[in-house]
Amino acid sequence: MTVFSSSEMASDVFGRLFDVLLEDEQFVEKARREALSVQLVHSKPDCRIFVSSEGVVHGEPPSKAAITLKMSCDTAHALWMGRLLVPAAIATGKVRIRGRIAKVLELVPMLQPAFDSYPAIAAESGVGA
Repeated sequence: MTVFSSSEMASDVFGRLFDVLLEDEQFVEKARREALSVQLVHSKPDCRIFVSSEGVVHGEPPSKAAITLKMSCDTAHALWMGRLLVPAAIATGKVRIRGRIAKVLELVPMLQPAFDSYPAIAAESGVGA
């Protein structure tokens, strides 16, 4: 059984997570300066989220993303909960990347506010630990 019961639930949880990042002025400034955009393509259940300094878009992206990350929703949940480290997920193929891997690894420290917020967002949404 997967952590998320529906695509809508996954989209809501991950969308709220990235809204937290867009409240962080340092994240937004760096994303704008480096023209950083990320397309998250999750499966089981299917969920697509595009994140840029302009905001969060659910579904089809408004433009081509600088980085595309593909993984299952369960893998994304494990990453955000801190149970799976990004380098390990990449090395084991649990996360597939289109774009520069160095850019992804550079992005990870900028995501700390999201890592800090995810457990509460997940719990509020009824997502199991």
